[in-house]
Amino acid sequence: MNSFKKRIALKEWILAAIFAAITAIMAQIIIQIPFSEVPITLQTLAVFLSAAVLGSRGAFLSQLTYILIGAAGLPVFAGLKGGIHVLIGYSGGYIWSFPVAAFLTGFILERKNNPSRIYMMIAMAVGLIVCYTLGTLQLAFILNLTLTKALLAGVAPFIPLDLIKLTVASLIGYEVRKALIRANLIKA
Repeated sequence: MNSFKKRIALKEWILAAIFAAITAIMAQIIIQIPFSEVPITLQTLAVFLSAAVLGSRGAFLSQLTYILIGAAGLPVFAGLKGGIHVLIGYSGGYIWSFPVAAFLTGFILERKNNPSRIYMMIAMAVGLIVCYTLGTLQLAFILNLTLTKALLAGVAPFIPLDLIKLTVASLIGYEVRKALIRANLIKA
């Protein structure tokens, strides 16, 4: 039984590392918009995929791993940046939100046996609100913006694409989760 628990723990860490790497890769797909300091990336797609596939604990571990790797200076954040300065900069709040959003999304998904794609999207939308909240607060603080200006710069331009990312994450996450459950790599 003990080796079984170790194997499960090892599987969980391997999957968390894979999703940390996926988040790092997705961070490099950047669209800089002229009226916002915060770029559009596909990081949130990776965050929500991790929640759909790994559940609360694994998703939290994957995103915490991502942050720790970046904090150590490896260039995993958007634009191949790394270091603490990114985490305390204007877009750091969004990055800090990733483990919290991943955990909360995974937690909501774990409350329902075999969650539907729609349920996944709703859970991911709750997680996205966490990203927006923490990101906006740090953006406002660092750039000395009013909350309204921070929302206009750090949330409003991102909503349409983020809704598309949530849709894609729920569709892919649903199918990947089913496949991993069938392969006995994760629990239902």
